[in-house]
Amino acid sequence: MTCSLLAVAYWRISPFLLLLLVIVIAVYAIEILRHRAMLKRIPIRIHVNGTRGKSSVTRLIAAGLRAGGVPTVAKTTGSAACLIHRDGSEEPVVRRSSPNIREQISIVRQAVAEGAEALVIECMAIRPDLQKVTEKRLVNSTIGVITNVRPDHLEAMGPDLDHVAIALSGTIPRNGKLFAAERRYLDFLRSRTEQRGSAFHLTAPEQIPTSAEMERFNYIEIPDNVGIALDVCEDLGVERAKALEGMYGVTPDIGSTTRTEIVRGEKRLTFINTLAANDPESTVFMWRFLGLHEHGDQQVGVLINNRWDRLRRSVDVARVIAKEVLADWYIVAGDHAATFCGVATRTGVPAEKLISMGDRSPDAVLERIFALTEKHCTVMGIGNIGGFGLRFVTRLEQERKGHDS
Repeated sequence: MTCSLLAVAYWRISPFLLLLLVIVIAVYAIEILRHRAMLKRIPIRIHVNGTRGKSSVTRLIAAGLRAGGVPTVAKTTGSAACLIHRDGSEEPVVRRSSPNIREQISIVRQAVAEGAEALVIECMAIRPDLQKVTEKRLVNSTIGVITNVRPDHLEAMGPDLDHVAIALSGTIPRNGKLFAAERRYLDFLRSRTEQRGSAFHLTAPEQIPTSAEMERFNYIEIPDNVGIALDVCEDLGVERAKALEGMYGVTPDIGSTTRTEIVRGEKRLTFINTLAANDPESTVFMWRFLGLHEHGDQQVGVLINNRWDRLRRSVDVARVIAKEVLADWYIVAGDHAATFCGVATRTGVPAEKLISMGDRSPDAVLERIFALTEKHCTVMGIGNIGGFGLRFVTRLEQERKGHDS
């Protein structure tokens, strides 16, 4: 009797479930067709990927194209997702839940609504499978960009650098073009690009801006980022000089490297924000790029923002500062600061140079930095821009503006 009742219930419910499934599939199919139609209305679609510099390169390309008269919309993910409209104005991307690659669909619709001829969009996926899906289903780029390949997010793309390169290659377009500044994986990227019927372009040394050209940026930009952005703009018909003029006026991403100076009496603090360059290789690169490895008698400190969900990265950073980032002192803020100090000590950092301030406010940390400053101290921020990092950078900017006024 029970079996008969279950069978009747099954046959009564089954048609409803079947109808529901058909409706879901139909809605999905319509959405796909609509999105493909939207993509066709944007002739230039540029998908920017890489370990570091994605947000900066996205902004630089968009600014260069706008300066050349190309109606352009851009979207960064980076430290704070941002939609850059055709007129260059910006607004944050509002999320009601965790980031999802489906938000790229609404960005494409916005670009079409604004009459954009070019869309420059930063890859927001980390998992290799989602990077492929983003490129194939959501962006279908005509131009791909890979800034560099560095050991980051190994928990998702690893276990090693070769796998990171494979993951990033998932956004190489089919029958389009790929621009790259990465030389370590040059042969691999060229081979993958040719397999997809696309043309490969490596940013040549002569394309990299000169020191004089870089001086006009109002923040610290990496020459390779500008070089690859210029390559893309010139390929799309924008003259180098005109593209550069547009790039000089770009609003830097919140995670961009910036230099902030604060004076209190006879003490001067120079804070260099490299918090977003948060893999060990990029940290060492910036340390050397800024010339801090040759600081001599100049007082140099390091502020480390530690994150509880980046424990593997924390261990790597601890090893790096023990061997490469040699400073006078290290203040550790953020999550599990005491744990980080313990790891750093075991990797060779002198315990007397480590200052744990994990539960302290940005004001308290700033006061401690000035207490450690003898006359002029340069402090490099590393680790992560999230949480405490963003609050500290905001606090510095408030003091700078108050001093300037």
